[in-house]
Amino acid sequence: MALRGLFTRGSGRPISVQSLHKTMQRRGYALSSYVVTPNELNDALKKNAPTTISSDPRVVPICAAWFLPNDPQGRKGIEIFKKKRIPSARFFDIDAVKDYESKYPHMLPTCEVFAEAMAKLGVRKEDELVVYDTEELGIFSAPRVAWTMRVYGHPRVHVLNNFKLWVQEGLPVEEGPPMVPNITTYPIPSYNTDMVVKYAEMKTIGYDHGKEGAEEIQILDARSKGRWEGSEPEPRPGLKSGHIPGSINVPVYELLDPETKTLLPPEELKKIFESKGLDPKKPMITSCGTGVTAAVIELALKESKFGSEDDRRLYDGSWTEWASRVSDTSGLIKTKTGV
Repeated sequence: MALRGLFTRGSGRPISVQSLHKTMQRRGYALSSYVVTPNELNDALKKNAPTTISSDPRVVPICAAWFLPNDPQGRKGIEIFKKKRIPSARFFDIDAVKDYESKYPHMLPTCEVFAEAMAKLGVRKEDELVVYDTEELGIFSAPRVAWTMRVYGHPRVHVLNNFKLWVQEGLPVEEGPPMVPNITTYPIPSYNTDMVVKYAEMKTIGYDHGKEGAEEIQILDARSKGRWEGSEPEPRPGLKSGHIPGSINVPVYELLDPETKTLLPPEELKKIFESKGLDPKKPMITSCGTGVTAAVIELALKESKFGSEDDRRLYDGSWTEWASRVSDTSGLIKTKTGV
């Protein structure tokens, strides 16, 4: 994503985009790709570790640990973060940084709420952020947090591939109570509406599916096959399972290595998308249960360069909003036998 406008150092002096790029180059920023390996992050942290003294851009690890509400072990992201984390990491709570006026879980927050959350994390606009998941899940909710940061225009964001490998490779970790970051001044950002789809538009797309002359928009659903088919229950009690008319099931686990839970190599991801009958020339919308793992599909599309980034969006409310709002008689909830 391109850098726009002016940013402010800790001293309050404005710096231009050109100056920011020069500063990053001078301080040895090596994270050129969106998805980074543990060793790449470790090397970058050695060169640009967060400090309370310098106001220069830093590399800051962001833990996005999150578990489904029906997690068998009752695990909580913040608890996992406190037990084991990358040194100097901050915790981004997707259940807290949300739209408080919405009844649906962790919908995108207002620009003001996002800026306040980043300030409390001790993050500055010019910092380079690497978002990572839990050791247990590999890649799960980190892509959602990274995508959120992109929606609000943070200039340099990456996803770690992944913390499970970080631990296995013996890279440094911290345990126990985390540090309390110094609060920064994070400017209130703008909201990139081109990256997001809302319910009203999705409903129109659902009704138009299969009609002559309708735009051929591909909807990719990250939930399990059983939930997509309507043969397995949703993790939220009382919510109907099934899928949006015309949606294509792309379960998250198919995009990850079964052992390491890392994102598969770009060529393998591309083959998976092709096997689903997806057309990279047509617009795509990613969806899931609540908009979290939909971002894993977006991550895989971005990493494999499948389709145009300008033609890819994420349905924020995803299945939880959809199944809660469409009526039983609308025909907008399909099952395996009613594709």
